[in-house]
Amino acid sequence: MFEFTVAYRQGLARVASFSTPRGAVTTPMFMPVGTQGTVKGISPQELLDIQSQMILGNTYHLMLRPGEKLVEAHGGLPGFTAYPGPFLTDSGGFQVMSLGHLRKITEEGVVFKSHLDGSMVALTPERSIQVQEALGADVIMAFDECPPFPAEREYIRSSLERTVRWLERCLNVKSKPEQALFAIVQGGIHEDLRELSLELTRPFETPGFAIGGLAVGESKAEMFPAVAFTAQRLPEDKPRYLMGVGHPDDLVAAIGLGVDMFDCVYPTRTGRFGYALTDDGRLNMNSSAPRTQLEPIDSECDCYACRHYTRAYLAHLLRAEEMLAPRMLSLHNLRYLHRLVERARAAIEAGTYYEWAAQWGQRFFKGQVPEWFTTALQTGQAAGQRL
Repeated sequence: MFEFTVAYRQGLARVASFSTPRGAVTTPMFMPVGTQGTVKGISPQELLDIQSQMILGNTYHLMLRPGEKLVEAHGGLPGFTAYPGPFLTDSGGFQVMSLGHLRKITEEGVVFKSHLDGSMVALTPERSIQVQEALGADVIMAFDECPPFPAEREYIRSSLERTVRWLERCLNVKSKPEQALFAIVQGGIHEDLRELSLELTRPFETPGFAIGGLAVGESKAEMFPAVAFTAQRLPEDKPRYLMGVGHPDDLVAAIGLGVDMFDCVYPTRTGRFGYALTDDGRLNMNSSAPRTQLEPIDSECDCYACRHYTRAYLAHLLRAEEMLAPRMLSLHNLRYLHRLVERARAAIEAGTYYEWAAQWGQRFFKGQVPEWFTTALQTGQAAGQRL
């Protein structure tokens, strides 16, 4: 049911098909985030129009409101949201981490104060799986603890060991074979702790593996060695999911290291703030220049905003605080990331990924390519040659 088949490979980068009960998806892919059961400002039809393949739902938020039983009564997230394609739900672990002083972690699970009404709520591995099964996603995540950055090494070690024990509890109560449960590898930016997490997690042989605990405050120069170390040691025949990562440069670098799946609120959040993603970097539509520019956001983009509106019109809507502007910028940004991974897949198929990625980086960084980006591409290309 969850077959993962690699069709093309260059270096560590690969193009694959991942089958789910609601259809096969092609990786590498970016997943828009629908925290509350909706991708902010974007309709399900628009998601289909821009060729979204899988949507992420948030266990923590949907558990608190409207409650998983109401979602289940609609037939799960596809019926609740009217998006017919595959869904992935996170476990709630990241949101629990972000609550900070509002939560207490024990071996049993987490007790936290609801951000909605202040009530105390318990979330355990068993409860997380119960909620995710009711939400009806195709891919569900094991309940984990995502340590903050920075954190003491000993804390990270004890946390990752507890995450493995929680993984076993998740698997023990999981009851729906039509849902794939992914394990999560932790360890922060420390290679020895990543290795320990890998040694403890790989034997569970889950249908896919996630790289967690990154993009939580560390620099990219610190993050990408951890991505490179972890991705190379995950099974070749399973999808690899880098959680919470969605900046364009992150995608290009991580694809070169063998990562298959990504998600992030970045494209919609930055769109709501008036920024558009392009190969030339982030375009500030709040600045003065776009106000008189008659070209689209991106002449190479095929999204509705770029096919119908000028920069000047969208800049006008932003100044007038019309809701169409953040909607269209969010739509464009999502389509930009989908097009980015489409171009990445085409380059891998052609055997030119690392050349394409280096050229893309030269343009995106305006000739000032950071060392972490170059190193990631070199690592992916060299490591792939040793396979």
